[in-house]
Amino acid sequence: MKKGGFAGYVALILVTTLLQTCLVTAFLADAAPQPFATAYGFPGFSSMRHRSILRDEVAARLKELGNVSDSKHVLERTFLSPAAVAAGRLLITWMKDAGLRTWEDKLGNVHGRSDGANATAPALLLGSHLDTVIDAGRYDGALGIVTAIAAVKALKIEGKLQQFPRPIEIIAFSDEEGIRFQTTFLGSSAVAGTFQPKHLKNLDARGISIGAALRAASHEGTVESVSSMKYEPSSVWGYVELHIEQGPVLEAQGLPLGVVEAIAGQTRLAVKVRGSQGHAGTVPMSMRRDPMIAAAQSIVAIENICTHPEKAVAGSRGATAMATAVNHAGAIVCTVGEIHSWPGASNVIPGEVMFTIDVRSKDDTDREINVVRIESEIYKICKKRGVACIIERKHEADAVACAPKLSDMLNSAAVAAMKELPPFRNNISALEDGGMMAPTLVSGAGHDAMAMSLLTQV
Repeated sequence: MKKGGFAGYVALILVTTLLQTCLVTAFLADAAPQPFATAYGFPGFSSMRHRSILRDEVAARLKELGNVSDSKHVLERTFLSPAAVAAGRLLITWMKDAGLRTWEDKLGNVHGRSDGANATAPALLLGSHLDTVIDAGRYDGALGIVTAIAAVKALKIEGKLQQFPRPIEIIAFSDEEGIRFQTTFLGSSAVAGTFQPKHLKNLDARGISIGAALRAASHEGTVESVSSMKYEPSSVWGYVELHIEQGPVLEAQGLPLGVVEAIAGQTRLAVKVRGSQGHAGTVPMSMRRDPMIAAAQSIVAIENICTHPEKAVAGSRGATAMATAVNHAGAIVCTVGEIHSWPGASNVIPGEVMFTIDVRSKDDTDREINVVRIESEIYKICKKRGVACIIERKHEADAVACAPKLSDMLNSAAVAAMKELPPFRNNISALEDGGMMAPTLVSGAGHDAMAMSLLTQV
C-alpha cells in the first residue's frame, strides 16, 4: 500500500463510518438503511476522493496531538494541565478549519458546532475525551475527536454542512479518565447535568482542589457555574462516540470495526488487610499473622470467582444460561490492579496490605452477585488467617445499553465503510454469507457515553 498503509486504511474506514452515520441519523428514514450516497442526499460521494482528509490528515493530526504531553518520555495529559490546555487550543484550530463555531465551557470542555439548516432542531453530538492516562496510547479519546472533525470537514467541502437538517456539535471532554482528581467523567457529567458539586473540593496529589484548578485556568470554579453547563434533553438528539476497542476481539476477527451494544457496569473496591508486623528472621512461620499471604490467597480466590461466575447462580437462574452470558467476550472480568504493603521492606513482615479490585459486567445483577461473593470470600480468608480486613466500595457505575436504532445505523454504516476498502472486503463477504453484520461488542472500558446516556440516546 502507499502512504498511510494499513493504519491509514483503518483511519479512513473509521471516519467514513462516522460520516455515514451522521448522514443516516440526520435523515432518520424508518425504512431499512440504504446506500448513503443515493439515499441520503450525497450522490456521487466517494470517501476515497477525500482520503487526504479522512485518512492522511486524521493520521497526521493523531500523531501531532499525541505529541502534546506533560511528560517528555510518555504521553500524559491530565485535567487542566498545561498539555491539556494546549491540546484544547489545537482542537479549536482544527474545529474552525472544519467550519465550526468554537468555544470552551466552564469545565474546560472544547466545543465546535454547526447549526446546519435548522439551528433549533435537537443536535447530534459527537466526540470523546482529550485527557489521557499516564503513559497513554495516542488513540484513546483523541480518535473520537479527530475523526469527528474530519467527518464534518468532509461535509463542509461537499457543501452539505449548512444543509444538514440538524445541528452537529463536537465535544472534546476535558476529563474522562479521572487521573488527577480520582473522579471520572467530569466533563461529560457536567454536560449531562449529573456533576456532583462536592467534587469541586476533590484534591489532587499537590493539594489543589478542582475548584482552585478551574479558577487558575480562568474559569469560575463555582457550583453555580458548573451547574449552568447542563444541556436540556430536548436540545439533543443523540450522542455517537467512536473509540479504539482497547482489546483483542476485532483484531482476532480481522476486522477494524464493531458496534457496541452495551458498556459494562463497574464496581471498584479497596481492600485493607491488617496483620502483625514483625522481623522477617525472628518470627516463626507458625506464629505469623501475615496480611500479605491473606491478600495473595484473596487475589487467587477473586480470579477463580470471576473465571467461574456461573457457580453463583447454579441453583437459581441456571448455570448453563449464566455461563453462556459471561463467556460472551468476557462479560464478567475482575482485575487487581494495585497492591501496596506497609512498611514495604524486604526484611519485614508487613503490617498492612492494601489492594484494589475492579469488577465489570454488562449485567448489573450478575456483577453485584459476584462482588458479594468476592467480599464474602475475602472475609472468610482473613478470619481463617487471623487478620483483619476492611473492604470499601469506592465506585459504582451501572451498565449502559446502547440505543438499538442508533446501533442498527452504525452497523449498516460500518459494513458499507468496510466494503469500500480492499483489505477487508473478503472478511465482510464472509460475515454477510453467515447472515451477520459488523461484530457487536460489550465495551468493558468506561466511556463518556456512560455519562451522556443520562442525557440522551448513545
